[in-house]
Amino acid sequence: MVKDLYNRNIDYLRISITDKCNLRCRYCMAEDQKFSEDSLSLEEFLKISEIMIDKGIKKIRITGGEPLVEKNIFKLIEGFRDQGIEDISITTNGILLAEYVKDLKAAGLNRINISLDTLNEEKYEYITRGGKLSKVFEGIKACKEYDISPIKLNVVLLKDFNLDEFEDFLEFSDREDLIVRFIELMPIGEGIKFKDQLVKNSDIINNCKSLKKYNYKSNTGPADYYYREGKNGLIGFISPLSCNFCSSCNRIRLDHEANLISCLHSDKLISLKDALNDDEEIGNIIDKAIRDKPKNHKILQGHTVKRSMNTIGG
Repeated sequence: MVKDLYNRNIDYLRISITDKCNLRCRYCMAEDQKFSEDSLSLEEFLKISEIMIDKGIKKIRITGGEPLVEKNIFKLIEGFRDQGIEDISITTNGILLAEYVKDLKAAGLNRINISLDTLNEEKYEYITRGGKLSKVFEGIKACKEYDISPIKLNVVLLKDFNLDEFEDFLEFSDREDLIVRFIELMPIGEGIKFKDQLVKNSDIINNCKSLKKYNYKSNTGPADYYYREGKNGLIGFISPLSCNFCSSCNRIRLDHEANLISCLHSDKLISLKDALNDDEEIGNIIDKAIRDKPKNHKILQGHTVKRSMNTIGG
């Protein structure tokens, strides 16, 4: 296993397989966003993942854009499974889940995270620029039918948009017996324009006295988990601003254009493009990218990332 200079085990690969999306969420991408036509092929993704598995990668999450618009998604999951990855997950907006979850399960998918920022139909259509909330609810129902567990909802709270729905999400978590995770808005791409809408998770936790700390061990990650007495749902908080978790970061990212990204909050891209025909050189570049992974992000020092979130995958 390759470790970085700060002795962190890098065993988690997040792959943004496309920058394309069937929604246009306002804090994620511009309404007139242009998409790339220069993406890695299925074979190239699998070549890179195989080399990274040899380096110690044990877990893969597929992101986008919206990964379910990519036609090779099922073959990609099957490929990761055949390479020996036992923990394969996906982050999706949920619009296509009801249609695809059976095939995702059959291909080898283990877990699903669904991005959902409101439970109100009109507000959902507004924030996504045209999305239909009913499609997401259908997707959640389908995940349960095919025993995809756990189901996690990723919610970005915005002060003047959905902060008033915090309690509604707690009740939704309880009613649907799923995990809701509140993620602080990050200054990346279009998100920079919404910086005055930031809601700090530390403020929410301090103000919500019914939350009790929960030691959630089934899947390690950056979230701090809480529960409420007598309730089924689990509540997580991912707080890159109010509670820095860089010291335990075990991730490296690959985008659809063959760029390695060693930190979500860095503008530095390490290209594998010219090495795609040389497995040894790919391995050398990966080794260096992991060793040079920064100790921590610079958000609190005012650093922002200009790339759109749909090209990085979160």
